[in-house]
This record gives sequence, C-alpha cells and structure tokens, in this order.
Amino acid sequence: MNVFIEVTLDLLQGFGTTVYIFAVTLALSLPLGLIIAFGAMSSFKPLRAVIKAIVWVVRGTPLMLQIIAIFYGPYLLFGISGFDRVPSVIVAFVVNYACYFSEIFRGGIEGVPAGQREAAQALGMTRTQAFTHVILLQVVKRVVPPMSNEIITLVKDTSLARIISVAEIIMSAQEYARAGLIWPIFYTGVFYLVFVGALTLLFNFIEKKLEYIKI
Repeated sequence: MNVFIEVTLDLLQGFGTTVYIFAVTLALSLPLGLIIAFGAMSSFKPLRAVIKAIVWVVRGTPLMLQIIAIFYGPYLLFGISGFDRVPSVIVAFVVNYACYFSEIFRGGIEGVPAGQREAAQALGMTRTQAFTHVILLQVVKRVVPPMSNEIITLVKDTSLARIISVAEIIMSAQEYARAGLIWPIFYTGVFYLVFVGALTLLFNFIEKKLEYIKI
C-alpha cells in the first residue's frame, strides 16, 4: 500500500505537468488558430499563400519532430541556446494545434451560407456585427464536435513532451519501469481516462446547450 501511495503521488506530480502543458496549449492555440483561419481566408493573396504553406508544413510533419526542432534547432543552426524544455514543448504544441484548429475554424466559418452575412449587412449591420450576432453561434455549433476530438487528442499528445525529458506523467512512470516496477506505466492510463472522461462530459454538455441553434 505504501508503494501504491508513493507511486500515485509521483504520478500526480507528473500529471500536473501534463495538465499544465494541456491548459497553456489550449489557451494559446485557440485564439491563434482563429487568427490563422482569418489569414487563410484573407483576400490578400500573398498572406493567404504564406499561411496555407505554414499550415501545410505543420500538419504534414510529426509533432515529435517539431518539438525536437524547436528545442535543438537554435543551437544546431545558430549555436545559441533556445527555449528551455517546457517552453519548447508549449511552443511546438501551440503552433501545431493552432494550425489544426485553424482548419476547423475555417471550415466552420465557410460552412455558414454567405446569404446570411449578406442579409445581416443588408439590415444595416457591420461585418463585425454580422459575424458576432449572426455567424458566431452557428460557427461554434459546427466546430464543437471536431474541436472536441482534437482537444482530447491533445491530452494524449502531451506524453510526447518526454522526448526532450520533460517530466510529464509517462516519464514519471518510466522511472519506475527502469527500476523494474512495470505496473505504474499502465496505471497512468487511469489518469488519462479520468481526464478524457471529464472533457467528454463537458463537450456533451456544451453540444446539448447548442442544440437550439439551427444550421
């Protein structure tokens, strides 16, 4: 029992790092994703081309490779130290997930019929007012299901932080495995299941609250 308590406390400490990476990534990547989505829909063709190229590169390469590139890249290319380990992970996660979120946002915005924007503007609304009062809630309803899948994936992707020795929950469990104690590796699954279960309930609640919106 003492070993179980010790393992649980150690894994909780690692899980704190996992939750921190998740929370900061989500807080930063959602607004950045929306900005990137607007850039990808811009009428200024050079900007649109650059944004789409960045999104293509980020979505087309493994997140693990991006973490390694951000952490080691500055030293290998310029001989200077870059970000510390946790900031490197967060930068990689934010950029990666912002690009994925941008495609979800773009699909949600473009999925709203153009006639609704035109009708709102014909009634005297500005573009901002039309987006806020007419388009936004429809976009939210469209993006919640795919967004929830990406966010749940983010929970599990945080385990990639161990690639550059960030002590998240899986790495904490691996320390026990090196000492011959294997079960903590599988015990980490309980923490992930509880976290993902809570998020699933939250997204189900949000979807039910949005049922009144017709799209």
